[in-house]
Amino acid sequence: MLNLSSNQFRIERDSIGTHQVPETAYYGVQSIRAQENFPITGYSLNSHFIKNLAYIKKAAAITNEKVSLLPENKANAIVQACDEIIEGSFHNEFIVDPIQGGAGTSMNMNINEVVANRASEILKGKLGEYSVIHPNDHVNYGQSTNDVIPTAGKMTIINLATELKAELIRLKSAFDQKAQEFDHVIKMGRTQMQDAIPIRLGQEFEAYGVAVNRNIHRLDQAIEEMHYVNLAGTAIGTGLNADTYYVEHVVPVLAEVCGLPLIQADNLIDGTQHIDSFAQVSSVLKNCAISLSKVANDLRLLSSGPKTGFNEINLPKKQNGSSIMPGKVNPVIPEVVNQIAFRVVGNDVTVTMAVEAGQLELNAFEPIIFYSIFESLTILKNGIATWIDNCILGITANQQHNQDLVENSIGIITAIVPFVGYQKAANIANQSLSTGKSVRELILEEELMSAEALQNILDPYKMTSPGIAHQ
Repeated sequence: MLNLSSNQFRIERDSIGTHQVPETAYYGVQSIRAQENFPITGYSLNSHFIKNLAYIKKAAAITNEKVSLLPENKANAIVQACDEIIEGSFHNEFIVDPIQGGAGTSMNMNINEVVANRASEILKGKLGEYSVIHPNDHVNYGQSTNDVIPTAGKMTIINLATELKAELIRLKSAFDQKAQEFDHVIKMGRTQMQDAIPIRLGQEFEAYGVAVNRNIHRLDQAIEEMHYVNLAGTAIGTGLNADTYYVEHVVPVLAEVCGLPLIQADNLIDGTQHIDSFAQVSSVLKNCAISLSKVANDLRLLSSGPKTGFNEINLPKKQNGSSIMPGKVNPVIPEVVNQIAFRVVGNDVTVTMAVEAGQLELNAFEPIIFYSIFESLTILKNGIATWIDNCILGITANQQHNQDLVENSIGIITAIVPFVGYQKAANIANQSLSTGKSVRELILEEELMSAEALQNILDPYKMTSPGIAHQ
């Protein structure tokens, strides 16, 4: 609640009644009511989202002025106010919580009030006196919360996804770099946590890069749908109270002023009712997160120890790992990637439920959808950035240890199967486990093949690519 003395506030009126508003505030009564009604997260609106709301109001003003529905001086003042917000001014005037009831009406009115008050000020009017520029009659002309908010949300997803994609590309490059660096390092592959057959450490990192690249393609496909917006549909997609010229031209104007290749939805009613495209984006982010989390799991396992674990790779030492155990260093960066994945999966559940919960002509739950998707995009981007810079690029391999593990493993017996048969190879494997002798020793003892042939067949590098060695 406001705690202001009488000379620090103005009185504004809406359909509910009157309310105090700080006299220097650019927001108004409806923003204040939303702040009081929805003290939910304690966070502010995403800065990209604020700028995109301003882009929409700017495009609307330009388009309405072209058909004389908005006087030139009012349109110019609105455009100037929007440009100032786009450049970063007045963001502290956006006081509504990102999670709110009302399908985002409070967000829409917050931008309407800030733009109206700043535009009035430009035209020498006073804050809170909306006779010069009115939040609804001028700033919101030809619009509804129901086409403004989803359009701004899609634009913001495109902005944030572009930033995430840049980090994913950098991540793939980092894995590719390590794949090349570790191409000569032979190690044991494992299936179901048991010794399998040899693999090059570089091959493992190359596969990580391929998985990242696949997620980049999925993200591109999902974001493509975000370019189709329902602006000009107004309340339920029928375009009521929007001029026909405005309906046809506002999206191209918006695309021009914001620099994104936005396209108006083919069916504005469908574009307002159905928001399954957001579920698709969230699902792609979930898939990306769990894919990266699996790689983080691998890095934690491969670096485990250092004395009693796999100890096949070394992660960069970033901070002390314990307040009680001296010298302990934990895999903190992969651990944070895991935790980000848990959060993104939870956000996807939220988005899934919210998308399903729409009724009839509108889905009222876009605020929680955008909050969840924006967070997933942001934490994935930030997590990948620290993963690259503080972990992946600094990984080193324990080459000799890897080689020793391969030589002493029974997994290499698989290469002998084409020459001695499965059952004989299995017997040798069991003998190796029970006696402690190596597979190589036992094969030579039983004179199953010559030392020269065995050397060729048990060449671990040859085992890491297709083909059958010849005796």
